[in-house]
Amino acid sequence: MAALPHDTAAVRAVLDAASREGRSALTAPEAKLIADAYGIPVPAEALAETVDEAVAFADRIGFPVALKIVSPEIVHKTDAGGVRIGLKSPGEVRAAYTEIVANARAYDPKARIQGVQVQQMVPAGQEVIVGAVTDPTFGKIVAFGLGGVLVEVLKDITFRLAPASEDDALSMLDSIRAAEILRGVRGGAAVDRTALAGLIVRVSELAADFPEIAEVDLNPVFATAGGVMAADVRILLGGPSPAPRRKYSRDEILTSMRRLMQPRSVAVVGASNEQGKIGNSVMRNLIDGGFPGEIHPVNPRADGILGRKAYKSVTDVPGEVDVAVFAIPAKFVAAALEEVGRKGIPNAVLIPSGFAETGEHALQAEIVAIAERHGVRLLGPNIYGYYSTWQDLCANFCTPYDVKGGVALTSQSGGIGMAILGFSRVCRRSSGSATSRTSTRTTC
Repeated sequence: MAALPHDTAAVRAVLDAASREGRSALTAPEAKLIADAYGIPVPAEALAETVDEAVAFADRIGFPVALKIVSPEIVHKTDAGGVRIGLKSPGEVRAAYTEIVANARAYDPKARIQGVQVQQMVPAGQEVIVGAVTDPTFGKIVAFGLGGVLVEVLKDITFRLAPASEDDALSMLDSIRAAEILRGVRGGAAVDRTALAGLIVRVSELAADFPEIAEVDLNPVFATAGGVMAADVRILLGGPSPAPRRKYSRDEILTSMRRLMQPRSVAVVGASNEQGKIGNSVMRNLIDGGFPGEIHPVNPRADGILGRKAYKSVTDVPGEVDVAVFAIPAKFVAAALEEVGRKGIPNAVLIPSGFAETGEHALQAEIVAIAERHGVRLLGPNIYGYYSTWQDLCANFCTPYDVKGGVALTSQSGGIGMAILGFSRVCRRSSGSATSRTSTRTTC
């Protein structure tokens, strides 16, 4: 898919004008200007300030048409009775224009009515939704799913970080539960996947290029075998923009993840000789689980732990370390994480609790900032650890399991994740070789 040039200057002019007026939403004509600037297909339309203009525009665009109220204060036009579709004659346009203006004035007497949008009716097709939102943690995210009323009923939506690549967008088409509909069912034609993926990419680029855009909502988008067209474009502004995050290339991400999941050297920060301590359990699981790589205990008050030389600081550990597993109280994590960063360790597994989940948002923000500054990937905090039976790697404080094969598991809940591991072990023993291929690589 060839990259299309975007008219960022046109978008900037629209956003600056809205900002000067203190508005948090763009009007439909403004949204169309932005859509045109980013190559987002939308129907032909015109803004009519009088009923006669509406009739003239409808005749020029071609019947049937839709009419939509245009007001900076009315974001949800349907709720205000400000939308009429399928108008097939000048008489229907006149009646609809008068009606929706009256409805809008009754809905919000203080709203500024700039006119009525006369819009070409979009050819029927599969209704989907494409949008972008601002997440306080991840920043700009692009969304895709079934559109129209189905988005509320089925909630069949998938997300990716913005800006999304073409591969990301194509994977989104296959990630919804109703993906088969897009391929054509019961004699229906498949949608133009290239055009739909391109639309997702352009929406994600728009959101990423302009941090002040809080939300983009294209719903519905009609997807057909011949292309895509967004029947309605809603753009919201404002809200606090997340601070720019350090970005990593695909190669950097893959390198870091390989060192996390296939480590040759693991340091346990807070390793202990005392049974019952988390640092002791992690050390024992690494050793007893048969991890073939180097295991380096870090404890400033010990010379050796479980038969291995202990180091006062992770910076004292010789050679490269792929992963640092933290088993120390939350208040000591920031300082130790600085040392991990200076050592050049790319991954930190944070077992301790006591961060945002307990209200300590400042402490969590501090460790995130440290990790970002040094390029350290964080797993956690407040987790059981992580577990890769594929690598004989058990870096958690629970009971290790000997289940191996080709299945991977990621669990937001550590308790549920470990329970599934236990069930897998029981199933393996009861079913014999039939389930011996099952593996659980778990990130708790």
